[in-house]
Amino acid sequence: MLKISLKAARVNANMTQSYVAKKMQKNKQTIVNWENGKTVIDAANFAALCNLYKIDKEYILLPY
Repeated sequence: MLKISLKAARVNANMTQSYVAKKMQKNKQTIVNWENGKTVIDAANFAALCNLYKIDKEYILLPY
């Protein structure tokens, strides 16, 4: 199974980090940190991102 990064999932969904941050009620740096693997995303936020991007969590490769 081919997996893509959080960033690729966001780009494929045609969303900016700022837009995702607003939708997730987070600051942009949080989204940047998740995408770069600087902070670990919890299960609830990961599920919300997958829902926002309309992609199954099985297809996303986390950077850690």
